[in-house]
Amino acid sequence: MTKFSDLGLDPKLLAAIEGAGYDTPSPIQAQAIPLVLSGRDVMGLAQTGTGKTAAFGLPLIHTLMQQPGKPMPKNVRALILAPTRELVGQIADNLKIYAKGTKLFVGTVVGGLSINKQAQMLTKGVDILVATPGRLIDLMDRGAVRLDQATFLVLDEADQMLDMGFIHALRQIAPKLGTPRQTMLFSATMPKLMEELSRSYLTNPAKVQVATPGKAADKITQGVHWAQSKGEKVELLIKYLSKEPDALSLVFGRTKHGSEKLKRQLEDAGFKAVSIHGNKSQGQRDRALQAFRDGAARVLVATDVAARGIDIPGVSHVYNFDLPEVPENYVHRIGRTARAGADGDAIAFVTGDEIGLLKQIQKVMKVDIPVIGGERPEEVEPEKKQRGGRGGPRGGGRGASGGGNGGQRQHKPKSASQGKPANGGQQKRNRNRRSGGGGKARAA
Repeated sequence: MTKFSDLGLDPKLLAAIEGAGYDTPSPIQAQAIPLVLSGRDVMGLAQTGTGKTAAFGLPLIHTLMQQPGKPMPKNVRALILAPTRELVGQIADNLKIYAKGTKLFVGTVVGGLSINKQAQMLTKGVDILVATPGRLIDLMDRGAVRLDQATFLVLDEADQMLDMGFIHALRQIAPKLGTPRQTMLFSATMPKLMEELSRSYLTNPAKVQVATPGKAADKITQGVHWAQSKGEKVELLIKYLSKEPDALSLVFGRTKHGSEKLKRQLEDAGFKAVSIHGNKSQGQRDRALQAFRDGAARVLVATDVAARGIDIPGVSHVYNFDLPEVPENYVHRIGRTARAGADGDAIAFVTGDEIGLLKQIQKVMKVDIPVIGGERPEEVEPEKKQRGGRGGPRGGGRGASGGGNGGQRQHKPKSASQGKPANGGQQKRNRNRRSGGGGKARAA
C-alpha cells in the first residue's frame, strides 16, 4: 500500500502530514502528487470528499520549498482560485496545516471582508494566495497585487466556477501570471465546457480520474420522498430530523429568503438551527459554520453557497428541501456527507414542479434514485411553473432541502423516474457574477 513517504515529498512536509494524522494517501492523492511533482499540468476528476486539496496542495508546497527566494512585494508565487468564500477558507486552513514548520505564508482574499486589510496583507508578498476570482480582480484593479511572479495556478471546483460565470474573470486573471506556468484543474463533474477550459489553460495535461464524473460517493444512501406541497415538505423535514435528534444534518434550499424562513420554522419546532446564504455577512456565516462544526447547532440550512465549502466529517444527513436548478449541484450537495469513508444519507423532498429537475439529476448521475415515501404528485409542466408569478413556484418561498434517514433503508425501492418524460423547463439564472459570495456577487 502506497504511503506519503513513498511519494518523494520533503521530510518537513511528511512531518506535518504525520502530525495531522495522515498516513495513507487517497487514490486521487496517490495518482496526482507524483504528476504534479514532475511538473506536468494535471486535470483531476474526483467526487467531493476524496482529498483533492492535498492532491494539489502537498506537491505545490513541496515545490515552493525547493525554490530559493521570497515573493516580491505585492506579488504571489502560487495562485489558487475557488468559487466561494467558504471553500477558500477550507483550502487555506488545510494548506496551513501542510505548511507547518516551513516559512511559506498562505494568504486569502475573498469578498465580504475588508479589501483594505487584504491589500495590506499583500504588501510584503504571499507564497500561496487562495482567492475568489471577483475579489482578486478588484485588488488587481487597485494595483494591490501582481501575478507576474506566480508560476503555479490551481483551479479548484472548476465546474462550479464555470457555472457561476467566472470564465470571464479567468480570462482576465490567467494572462497576468508568469511563464512558464504549471496549471492544475480539479473538478467533481465534467460538463462540456470543462474540455474547452482545459484546452485554454492547460498544456498536455495528465488526466487523473478516480470516480465517474457526476457519480455520488458509494457510501451515500439516497432516496426521494414525494411531497404534495411546500408545507408538506416542512412537515416531512421536521419528522426526519426528529428521528435523528443527535445527527448533524445539512439542509439545502434554493433561495436566500426561503432558506432563512425554513431556519426560523425549524427553530420554532425546537431544533437548534443556523443558516448560511448570500444575505449573511462573512462574520455571520463564519459563526454559523462554527456552531454547526462544534455541535452547538445540529441543523445547518444553506443555499448552494455551502455545497463546495463545507468539510465537516460528522455530517451524516443531507436533506434536499429544494432540488437545485443545476443538476451537477445535487452531486456536490450530497457530497457533504459520507466524508472520509463514513456512511451518509441523502433524501430529496420532491413536489410536482420539481419532477423535471429530478429527471435531469438522474440523467447526469446515470442512476434512478429510489422512492422511499409519499405519493407521486402530478407533474407540473414548465409553462405552468412560469405562470406562477413571484408568489408561485418560482417565487422567494422555495425554501430548503430535505434528506436522508437511516431508518428509511428498508423501504422497497421504486424508480423515481417513473412517469411522463422529462420536459426540462429549467431556467438558468444569471450567473455572471464576479465575487465568490461577497461584495458585488449575489451569492445564492
